[in-house]
Amino acid sequence: MVRWMSMNKYKRLNGLEREEISRMLAQKCSFQQIAKSLGRFTSTISREVMAGSCNKYTYRASKAQARAVRNSGKRRAGKYDLDDNLRLKRYVYRKLRLKWSPTQIAETLKKDYPNGMTMRIAPESIYTYLFVLPKGTLKKELLACLRQNRKHRHRQRRGVEAKRKLEDMLSIEERPKEVEDRIIPGHWEGDLIVGKNNRSALGTLVERTTRTTILIPVKSKSAEDVGKAFAKEVSKLPQQMKLTMTYDQGREMANHKLFTNITGVKVYFAHPRSPWERGTNENTNGLIRQYFPKGTDFTKVSRYEVKRAQHQLNGRPRKTLGYCTPYEVFNKLINS
Repeated sequence: MVRWMSMNKYKRLNGLEREEISRMLAQKCSFQQIAKSLGRFTSTISREVMAGSCNKYTYRASKAQARAVRNSGKRRAGKYDLDDNLRLKRYVYRKLRLKWSPTQIAETLKKDYPNGMTMRIAPESIYTYLFVLPKGTLKKELLACLRQNRKHRHRQRRGVEAKRKLEDMLSIEERPKEVEDRIIPGHWEGDLIVGKNNRSALGTLVERTTRTTILIPVKSKSAEDVGKAFAKEVSKLPQQMKLTMTYDQGREMANHKLFTNITGVKVYFAHPRSPWERGTNENTNGLIRQYFPKGTDFTKVSRYEVKRAQHQLNGRPRKTLGYCTPYEVFNKLINS
């Protein structure tokens, strides 16, 4: 009933909706499926896609948004907010280059400039501004900073070895119940992002309460190298932040008992093919792919580059943290 009422109160499609239409068309979704997802009439989606001599194979969100701006008599809509305010423009450009989303930028502006009404811009205005920029290197660079919509990430197979049960492993079912509610910090989720040709990898750790991310260069995917690298990073943490780690059943964590002896952190293992049991880590891996796309050869990535990406990730405001950054929440907890 709510959705039907919202559709009756018609509003023009915006840039975010056009991005979603483009993404769903790429996934071969029907007009009916797209309409249902956006809370729109099927006829609205059909007219949008077919406008300007386009079809479901040639539709592009950027071109459609630019056309909508022209047709509404606002060829420069969204540009005045930035082009007439150099200070705001520099702020937006700087954050885009740090791979912040338009929403993260808009919300953080309110915190950084609580009384500065000239330092305000809506997320939609940032999208529109980027879409109507003239073609060139700058437009390409800034659009590349936006998080790309991807199909659900499929875990890379790690061979038949991954099917063998690890020795003396603790099941996630034995994990303390306090981990679920995220109130007590110090509980981590871990994973290994596999690189080009399955020959290199990058370790990842995410703290469940603060969303603090640790990126861990590893020499190889062997249990010995991974265990040592993870233990070295975790040992640097404050004592109250070293409680548990949840991992999948990959063979690279076969030395989990040694890891626990070194760090004092108990390792619990998720069920096979159950990525939702480590959902925070899985979602964060998608953010990490902005810095290290699929096919990256991690043997050619320096430790400096890895830690720079880590620093930027932890410096991004998160909606789930009230647009505070993981660093801010982490430091507040360890200093309280």
